[in-house]
Amino acid sequence: MPKEANNNLEENNMPVAPDDMRKAARKGLEIRKDLPPSRQYGTRVGLARANQIANGENLSLRTLVRMRSYLIRARENYRTAKGKGLTAENSKAIGAYLLWGGPRALSWANEQIKKLQRR
Repeated sequence: MPKEANNNLEENNMPVAPDDMRKAARKGLEIRKDLPPSRQYGTRVGLARANQIANGENLSLRTLVRMRSYLIRARENYRTAKGKGLTAENSKAIGAYLLWGGPRALSWANEQIKKLQRR
């Protein structure tokens, strides 16, 4: 696993998701694999992103912008499902949100985008 610097930037200056986001993505992937195909969540892009996050890969500015776009669009569905007491086992909205790093991912992505754009 990559070393996590205080500012979450690796040697090549691209951020790596923090532990809580990596855990959320792993959890989403693990739950998904145990679900029947009709209840599985996540597109190919979502699954690719989950694997990048879970594996601690560097995330480019372009990837972070796409993450932010998805997380903003999906946030209300996630909140609605959580408000109903649902979980990733019975809500595609929650499961898919976990794949993208979970509830902390949007604020983290916004922080990283700002850092990268200031350079």
